[in-house]
Amino acid sequence: MNDTQNSNIDLTTYNSDFGIKNKLLRLIWGIYYLLLFRPFGSRFFKRYRVFILKCFGANLDATAHVYSSVKIWAPWNLTMGANSTLGPKVDCYNQGTITIGSNTVISQKTYLCASTHDFEKPEFPLICKPIRIGDSVWVAADAFVGPGVTIGDGAVVGARASVFKKVDSWTVVGGNPSQFIKERVLKTYE
Repeated sequence: MNDTQNSNIDLTTYNSDFGIKNKLLRLIWGIYYLLLFRPFGSRFFKRYRVFILKCFGANLDATAHVYSSVKIWAPWNLTMGANSTLGPKVDCYNQGTITIGSNTVISQKTYLCASTHDFEKPEFPLICKPIRIGDSVWVAADAFVGPGVTIGDGAVVGARASVFKKVDSWTVVGGNPSQFIKERVLKTYE
C-alpha cells in the first residue's frame, strides 16, 4: 500500500456538480411524484403521467408508458420514443441522461444507472455517463444497466443480467457480467 491508501480521506470539502437549482427542482419533483404521479396507477392515467413528466422537462412521446411505481431521479434527463415502456418498479437513476428509443420495453425492477464515481481520486467525484437504449429493445426483469452503456436496436438483455459495456444490435445477452448468448432473429409468418 502507498501513503495515499494509508491516509484518512477527508470528504468534508467534497462539492457535487449539482447546484441549488437542481436540488430545488428535485425537491419539487419529489413532492409532485408523491402527490400527483405515484397515486395515479391506473392505465387510465397513462397520458396524465406522461404530461406530468413533460412538465418537468422529460422528452417523451405521447404514446410512451411509464408505470406510476417507476422511480425517476430527474425527469429532465429522460427521453423516450413512441410506444416504449418503463415497467413497474423500474429505478431510473438518471443523474446523467437516459435515452430510450421507440418500441422498447424496460421490464419490472430494472435498474438504469447513468452515473458512477471516480474511485481513483480521494474526493470520489461523481461522473455522469449517459445510457442509450435503441429501438425495439427488451431489457428483461431485474436487469442492471450501468453508466455509459449503449444497447443497440433490437437487442435483448436477459432477466437479472448486469450490463457494463455496449450491447450490439440484434443480439441476446445475459449473465453477470452480461455476455453474448446468440443473435436475435425474428421469425416471419406467411
